[in-house]
Amino acid sequence: MSRKIIEVIPEEILKGDLKNYRKKALALGATDATIISTDEIIIDERVRAKCLYPRCEGYGTSAHCPPYAPELDETKRIVAAFSYAILIKIDAPPDTIEKDNRTVALKHSDILSQIEAMAFYDGYYLALGFGGSACKSTFCPTEECSALARGQSCRFPFQARVSMHGAGMDVFKMASRAGWDVYPVGFSTQPADVPYVSHIGLVLIY
Repeated sequence: MSRKIIEVIPEEILKGDLKNYRKKALALGATDATIISTDEIIIDERVRAKCLYPRCEGYGTSAHCPPYAPELDETKRIVAAFSYAILIKIDAPPDTIEKDNRTVALKHSDILSQIEAMAFYDGYYLALGFGGSACKSTFCPTEECSALARGQSCRFPFQARVSMHGAGMDVFKMASRAGWDVYPVGFSTQPADVPYVSHIGLVLIY
């Protein structure tokens, strides 16, 4: 049931809702979730530079990836307009690197979209999610991005979102500050090299 929208949500209600969103994320299958203030969101131009040097294979192939993703200044303005967010991760077995990474990415995206929707119907109608992986490889790995075609829109408008790293957010540093153990995973990473693979995203709430 939708909650009536009010201009200013009392702090005690907001804090209770944030705790509920964290619990919901865990119930949906997240390994962990934590409430953060938006002051803890780190935006660094070097993150976006990694999309270019070397150029990511997804660069320019999706409406949610650079150069179409928000520029850093826009990301900073968006984040600054909020006070709280939920940081959400899934730790997956290391063998998903080779055989099942997309399934985990889809599950993580589903959790993010459900938390965003839950907040929306609670009256946080501007709640906004940022994904843990590129939407092209997650939702449309074998198809052209329809949102880049004239007169067409995204095939998955309620699930596909700009990734944290695509928006310039330093996911690794934020996760480390949250007390999470995270490991870099690249093309040369073998399953034996890491204990697990982490997918991390967030939802700006209010």
